[in-house]
Amino acid sequence: MINRLVTGAPTSRTLGPVTNRRLLPSTTPVRRAGGLLAGLVLGAALLSGCSSQGASTDCGLDACTVTFDRGVEASTTILGVEAKLVGAQGDQVTVEVAGEQLSLTVGQQAVSAGDFSVTLDSVTDDQVKIRVSR
Repeated sequence: MINRLVTGAPTSRTLGPVTNRRLLPSTTPVRRAGGLLAGLVLGAALLSGCSSQGASTDCGLDACTVTFDRGVEASTTILGVEAKLVGAQGDQVTVEVAGEQLSLTVGQQAVSAGDFSVTLDSVTDDQVKIRVSR
């Protein structure tokens, strides 16, 4: 009724031309690929040992296997904490994880160090391998 009272006003109104185009996603393939690459680089940096000396690491999301070289001062930073080989004699090994010294033997149940569990996987003449998990 109001439209009829105003002189020259159309009887129906539209907001503009209607198009049948498909809505595009808000991100382009290049932006998605860039975000994926940045995420992968960040993830790799978080999962790898931040620094190590005389040790190598193999890390997942919540656990790392650390292989220490014997005969050197071996240490590494994993999962945000430092792990180092203090000593090894026979099949008994002393390591320090998250500031706590632990004595481990092969086959022993996991030992707690703060929020972490530590097990001794193997001992050879050249290397000591432990597993640290959350």
